[in-house]
Amino acid sequence: MAYLLLADGVVILHVGFVLFTALGGLLLLRNRSWMWIQTPAFVWAGFIELTGGVCPLTPLENHLRTLGGGQTYQGDFIGRYLLAVLYPESLTREVQIILGLLVVFLNAGFYTWFFWLRPKHRGERT
Repeated sequence: MAYLLLADGVVILHVGFVLFTALGGLLLLRNRSWMWIQTPAFVWAGFIELTGGVCPLTPLENHLRTLGGGQTYQGDFIGRYLLAVLYPESLTREVQIILGLLVVFLNAGFYTWFFWLRPKHRGERT
């Protein structure tokens, strides 16, 4: 039972990471120090999606489910949890590439706006 709870915790962590990589660029509005954490995160997520890799959290979740006597799954986290909600069919390589590009371009847009396009306030450091 404890292993299944830990596996569920990994899923929650994974969802948080996916949201952070996709939308974390918005945290620059609060504090630009977020850039040092969020940039490597979205680069990693984009790399995993564009290369067809699997995030290490997915095998960890499966391992914990095995130890707890639960069922594991094939593929990656996005295909299992996120696309299952959005799309009735399984994850294709084309969709995976589109998702990876979406993460990269969405964050590039946040950073472009933050550093070059937004109005500067007096006394603000860049």
